[in-house]
This record gives sequence, structure tokens and C-alpha cells, in this order.
Amino acid sequence: MYRWQAGTESIQASSRHERRSFVIGGIVYKYLFLLTASAVPAAVHAQTASEEALAEIIERQDAEGEPEPVGEEVYVQTRQPASESVITVTANGLGTDLRNTGQSITVIDREEIETLQGADPANALARVPGLSFSRSGPVGTVTSVNVRGANADQLLVLVDGVRVADQASPSGGFDFGNLLLGTAGKIDVLRGSNSTIWGSEAVGGVVDISTRTERGMTGSVEYGARDTLFASAAAGTGDDDVFFGLTSSWYETDGFSAAASGTEADGSQQFAIGSTAFVNLTPSLEAFAHANFAEGEVEIDGFSSTDFSPADSDDMQKTTRYWGDVGLAYYGNDLTLRAAYSLSDTERSNRDGDGAETFGSDGHSERLSLRGEYRLLGGLSLAFGGDHEWTSFVTSFDNAAETEISGAYAQLGWVMGNLAAHAGARVDDHELFGSQTSFGGDLSYGFAGDWRVRASVGEGFKAPTLYQLLSFYGNEDLQPEESTSFDLGVENGQRESGLHLALTGFRRDSDNLIGFGFIADRPSGVYLNTAQARAQGIEAEAGIDLAPGLRLAGIYSYVEAEDRMTGLDLARRPDHFGTIYADWESSFGLGLGADLRIVGPSWDNAANTNRLAGYELLDVRASFGIGDSLELFGRVENVFDTEYQTVAGYGTAGRGVFGGIRAKM
Repeated sequence: MYRWQAGTESIQASSRHERRSFVIGGIVYKYLFLLTASAVPAAVHAQTASEEALAEIIERQDAEGEPEPVGEEVYVQTRQPASESVITVTANGLGTDLRNTGQSITVIDREEIETLQGADPANALARVPGLSFSRSGPVGTVTSVNVRGANADQLLVLVDGVRVADQASPSGGFDFGNLLLGTAGKIDVLRGSNSTIWGSEAVGGVVDISTRTERGMTGSVEYGARDTLFASAAAGTGDDDVFFGLTSSWYETDGFSAAASGTEADGSQQFAIGSTAFVNLTPSLEAFAHANFAEGEVEIDGFSSTDFSPADSDDMQKTTRYWGDVGLAYYGNDLTLRAAYSLSDTERSNRDGDGAETFGSDGHSERLSLRGEYRLLGGLSLAFGGDHEWTSFVTSFDNAAETEISGAYAQLGWVMGNLAAHAGARVDDHELFGSQTSFGGDLSYGFAGDWRVRASVGEGFKAPTLYQLLSFYGNEDLQPEESTSFDLGVENGQRESGLHLALTGFRRDSDNLIGFGFIADRPSGVYLNTAQARAQGIEAEAGIDLAPGLRLAGIYSYVEAEDRMTGLDLARRPDHFGTIYADWESSFGLGLGADLRIVGPSWDNAANTNRLAGYELLDVRASFGIGDSLELFGRVENVFDTEYQTVAGYGTAGRGVFGGIRAKM
């Protein structure tokens, strides 16, 4: 699918809450934006150019060597055979056939998400090579994703093309504990640095999550272990000229103790709602918007007063997020343009067992962006774009602060027959650290049927966060973190069906990494550019259809991630991990499947003194279709009740049984 783009009394005194909203400020605007974007189709857009329409265009380009303008159609999620094009936007910021990029990308569609069942995004991302995870307790607690050994905050996360990282968090990363799979229609994962297209944060890679957009109505509800309830629904109406869609999810659980030594359960609940819509104002001009709102509350454990290990407490954390965009898209014969305004806001409030607030924060960003593509002769195209972003934050202990960054890029692409190549550059200018230049390129060449060799090189950078720059511990002299990554691979087929084989080698060197330290004139501590890191390894993928309806697949990753200053391993980065999975769909509606996740040992701390043991997790599932509109499903997670930890001192889920029903109208 082509989608234009690839986590109060909380802040008690109003003087502490006087951050500027750069376009329209205040809490009233939050709800006006959501209501307007959801309810006025003449000012809104969902998805531009479906995968099917773009696939046809790409096939004609391959045959004729000439690019054609992209059409417009509401995207309806369907599984695509390996012979058809799979479209991603994470490679180049524009709809691109996976076979026409040299970058390492995995696309997970809605059908695969539903096959896996459940709300936890880690279950889907575990099928992506190069990704490892850590979590501080049950679903809903802090969940970090490391791509090829990069820090979790060096991953750019987009939802409907909007940056959703918490601008008030110290590291500025995205907490996947705040994400429910019920509203996700597709997940694109790019592995490797690509700040040429995406700017700041795209050091380890990019994850782009598309909200579900489906005609008709679908809904599901499941219940299971630890009194867990998960419900989701999606509805959409319209045609090729106007469309409005809505999706929502609810999740609640009694959970288990976040502290491994604890005895009381730590529950959570989350609600999410999203809308997408568009209207064609003329045959070549489209108005669009996305609007999303999510709120969650989770019980968290504190620390022992004796040894500071995680221990039972009655603390709570509430997170409220909203984000979206609105704009116009133009489709000419040779020129495509898209202009948008987007915003994202994350509010957090921590309270103790007596209900008193112990910490509050609000991180906010707004962005104006323009992307375009000019289609030249002979398979050549020029992609270009620019953006300006305002960010601000305030916490219970820090005064409101704000900063700005502007960027522009250009990338030349050439697709001719079996050869595809891209090369580009970007310049960003930050009001504090100045300018930053990024370069990148990739190459893909098909041969011997469905084989292709691919290669990419990319530079990445991550701007210091507002907290690192302007908080009590801030340092306005910080420079951006920087990276250079390379990968080279060979691949046969595509991961959805048929024979699929892939082997990729990669390396990423990172400099100017920001850490916390002490200097003479800052005895209480300060953020400094002090660290260097290197990650290198291999990723292997394989899949085969053993029989009609029966597919066996697996991924394996070897990631050697080290601190180049000390020679020690980076914390919570296992060297070896992978997933083996199988799914069978019968001709009479029965489906069976299993995923086996295998993770090697790792160090829990930077000093490499506390070892986390490796583990294996087996999940099994079943489903049975009743007619064309009803499906019963169920699963057993952690079949062997394995005890393990991904963060020392924090518990993980034991065996759990879940069952549910799904309906489509």
C-alpha cells in the first residue's frame, strides 16, 4: 500500500504549563482537532493509492521502463501472493516495490496480525529479523525494541506517517507498551540508518504502522488468562472518491507482578481509537487526514529501600496520547505532491498508592511537511521534500522549553528492468546544534528468476532531546548522535508464500552517543557526548509451502553489539535470537499455527556483570471459520510455562490460555 509519510495536577501550576502551541494551543484544540479530522470528510484523507493500483503501475514500469503517475484508491487489506508487488514507504518515503529497493525491509499485513491473535505488538515484531525486545513487566509496561543492536530510542516510529515519540522523555524514544495491535492495518519495518529520507531518529531503522482502513464492519473479542479482555473493531464506508473509516481497541488485564519478587498483580487498561478519511476535490487533488487518540493506565512497581531492586508498590502511570495530520495531495502526469500539517502529544502522570502525583510530563510536536516526486524520462525520478518541526516539553521538575529543526532532501531514483538504484542527500538545521548532513543510497538487481542481490548504505542522526538539552541535567552544547550503516544481501522470492530465502550481512558504527556523566562544574550530573558503539552481524530468513495451506518459515539473527570505548557488550542485546513459525489453513475452515521464539543470553547492565539467561517460548493457536463472516479462535501462550526475564528483576508472563470470536459484515 502506498501511504504518504514508507508515550494537571500532573503539571500543577499554570506557570509550569505555559508551553507554546505553535499553531493552535490548549487542551480544547486537542479535542477540536480530533473531532474535525474525524467528522468532516471534505477536509480529510485516508490512504492514497492502494497496493493493487500501485503494483499495476510498477509492473508496467518494469516492462516499459517508464514511470507512471500513482492513482488513488482506498486501501483494503488483502494477503498478496508472492508474484504480486508488496509496497513499502519506509525505503524512500514514497510507495516502492520491495523488489525495487536495496534496503532491508519486512512488511506484516493485517491478515498476519489476525493470524497471530492478541494485542501485543511484540508477537508480530518477533517475526522480523534483527529485532530484540525488553519489557518491565506485563503488557502495558515499558517495552523497548532494539533494531540490529541500536538503542531503543534510535528507532523512528511513525503511525500513519506521524512521529509519535514522547518529546518529554529523557531519551525521546517510543514505548511499544502503549501500542495495541487491534488498530494496526500494516507494519513496515526498515532495518538500517536512513536519515536521508526521514531525518532525526532513523539510526537503527524505521517502523511505520498504518491504521486499519476497511470497508464494511469487522469486530473481535477475546478473553483469557489473568482476567484479560481484548476487543477491537473497524468500520469504513465510501468509494474511490470519498472514504471514512474508524477503528478502536480496548484492552484490560489483571496482569501479574511487574517485580519478579512481588506477590501482588499489576494490571493495566488501554483504549485506542483512530480515524482515516479522504475526499477527491478534483480528479488530481485530494484532501486527507488521520486522527488518533489513545489512553492507558498501568500499575507499576517501585524499588526496594534496601537494595533498590524492583519491589511491590501501588504506583500508577497514566499515559494520554493524540496525534494526526491533515493536508492536500496532488497527482499530475509527471508530478506528485503532498503537503501536510501533523501533530503529536504525549502526557504522562505518575501517582503513588495514595493518589498523590509524583511526576508529570507533557511532550508536544508539530510539523509542516512537503514531499514530492517528479518523474523524468528513462525510468528516472526525483524525490524531494522538506519539513519544519517545533517541539516542546514540560515536566513537574523542569520549566517549559522548546526548540525547532528544519530539513530538506533530494533523492534520484532509477528503475529499469531488473535494476533499481537510489542515491540522495539531506540537510537539517537545528536551532541549537546547527546543521547536519546525511547521505544514503541503495541498489537492487534481479537475476535468475526471482533472485536478487541488494545493498544499501545510509547515514543516520538523532538530535539531542529537549530533556537532554534543556532540563536541569541538560547541556546545550550537545551534538547529535551519528551513525553509518552498510548491508549486503541476497534474496529469493517474498516472505508471504512460495520459496523464500534471504541472507543479509550488516554493520553500523555510531558516534557521539549521549550518556549521563559528571564533570567538575556539574556535580549533580549532566548529559554528554561520550560514547561510541558498533553493531554487526547477519540475518537469515527462510520460508516454504510444504503442502497446500501449510507454510513453515523462520528467521535467525546474529547481532554483535559492543561499546567501542570499553569493548563490552551493549546491555540487553542478545547475540543470537530467532523465531520458527508454521501455519496451516485447511479447506474446511480450520487453522492451526505455532511460533517458537528462541533468545540467547545477554548482559543486563553496561558493566557486563549481571547475566540474563536465554530462553525459549512456544505459542500455539487455532481458529475455525463458520461461514464467510464468523470465526472462532484461541491460543496458548508460553506453553511450557517458561520462567525468564528480559530486564533483571522484572517478571514475565507464564502460561496463558485465551479464546475469542471474530465477525465480519
